[in-house]
Amino acid sequence: MALNNNHFSNKKVAILIENGVEDAEFQVPYKGIKQAGFEVVVLGSRMNETYKGKQGKVSQQPDATTTEAIASQFDAVVIPGGMAPDKMRMNPNTVRFVQEAMQQGKLIAAVCHGPQVLIEGDLLKGKQATGFIAIRKDMENAGAKYVDEPLVVDGNLITSRQPGDLAIFTTAILSRLGYGGKDAALPDENDSSAEWWKVADAWGGSTKGDIVKGLNTALAGERYSLEALEKYAEKESDVQAKSLFGEMIGNKQRHIDMVESYLNKLGEKPSLAANIANQYAKVKTAMTGSDDIYQIRSALGDVQTGIGDIGNLCAMFTDPVATAIFTEIHKDLLTFEQRLVEVYRMHMGSEVKPGKPTTGASVSM
Repeated sequence: MALNNNHFSNKKVAILIENGVEDAEFQVPYKGIKQAGFEVVVLGSRMNETYKGKQGKVSQQPDATTTEAIASQFDAVVIPGGMAPDKMRMNPNTVRFVQEAMQQGKLIAAVCHGPQVLIEGDLLKGKQATGFIAIRKDMENAGAKYVDEPLVVDGNLITSRQPGDLAIFTTAILSRLGYGGKDAALPDENDSSAEWWKVADAWGGSTKGDIVKGLNTALAGERYSLEALEKYAEKESDVQAKSLFGEMIGNKQRHIDMVESYLNKLGEKPSLAANIANQYAKVKTAMTGSDDIYQIRSALGDVQTGIGDIGNLCAMFTDPVATAIFTEIHKDLLTFEQRLVEVYRMHMGSEVKPGKPTTGASVSM
């Protein structure tokens, strides 16, 4: 998406950086805005520093620092996420710069953990905004109305949640800076059917190969889990546990269908590893006992492993469709984890009760 660099050369955009920045959340807005013909200035805390991204893909020296930067000279400020915003918020010059830009009506765009800087600057009160789900409560405590959507715009504030939203996020920034329409060759920011992964790829985001690899990782996990659950169900005699395993099996099959359907839409097929994942489950479950509690705990262990694995995939790719699939699987796993724990406790006849505080060890004679 190489564009004419002359028309917008009089507009200037600041993008903040610190060590630990989420690489794609820096790269995609940086490249997208620059390719559109705007002047992009990278602002850090220290001039003589090469900032490194969380994933090791970004290695960037700043053009200037927030100490010397003058908000009135910029048209927009972009705050990427990752671990960087927690460092940015500790620099009073960075917070001051963002506060002044907001007060002057400049466009402020923050993604993922980026709103942490807005929290520090007391800039979210009464605002509709979004961000990474882990900081939802922090944002609400700061006075924001949290909206779980890929893009939330409130006046001069633009916010998004995660890497999967980056193409939409960057397109929204460009639109408000005056770049858009048919000549821009960009989808409308509200077009959920657009192939946003292609837009992100053009700006340095996930490639098709990256996305397909992630989908196959998820597919392998779901196929393994499906086979394991079927074996657990065969050995389980407890009616309630057996019924729950049946629900989980149906859920796993739906997940598999979702992933395979999207792979097919991308013109790809399941990988060899995904195709043989169920064989590993057969080997593992063949060596397990037939005790009811053992089956429940084995299923719980598989679910908890899946929560960690799929949770990593949720924030890894700049494709909103793949990210939505991974997020749905993650939410379902969290639900079934709690239900398995309830069945386990009921089976053991030991619901969790508040313990009495102890003041030290005691010996009974």
